Amino acid sequence: MSDSVELSTVDLRILRLLQNDARISNKDLAAEIGVAPSTCLDRVNRLRELGVITGQRAEVDAAKLGRPLEALLFVQVRPHRRDLVDSFVEHLLALPEVRAVYHLTGPDDFLAHVATASATELQRLVLDELTARDEVARVHTNLVFQHWSGGPLLPPV
Repeated sequence: MSDSVELSTVDLRILRLLQNDARISNKDLAAEIGVAPSTCLDRVNRLRELGVITGQRAEVDAAKLGRPLEALLFVQVRPHRRDLVDSFVEHLLALPEVRAVYHLTGPDDFLAHVATASATELQRLVLDELTARDEVARVHTNLVFQHWSGGPLLPPV
């Protein structure tokens, strides 16, 4: 069973443009696509209703907010049970340092992307918020020197 939806070439063009500039006005988007503004707005609303467009957000530079040290924390949780997984994810998402959380396969169960003010703060986060929890068996930390974001995510042709 697939969650994918059928998208027209117009839908794909809308997605490509919105992913590169979510602030584009509906009027400019419609002109770029070559459809009427009302048609464009209907298409965008349909993409939202279908769950293809899940939101809009501003990307923030963590360093400019006083959190220049970014790290990837690979976390092993034992036992790996639904009730522990759910509460652990809730705990992670409540921490202000956490930028993203991924549930993984393989030797590690979670990957948390975090941003902290310093190595001391990173150590506090790992010791006080992660390894202090009974279900956390192991945390492996990798520092992020630099990162790049990919381009628009479009379905395979």
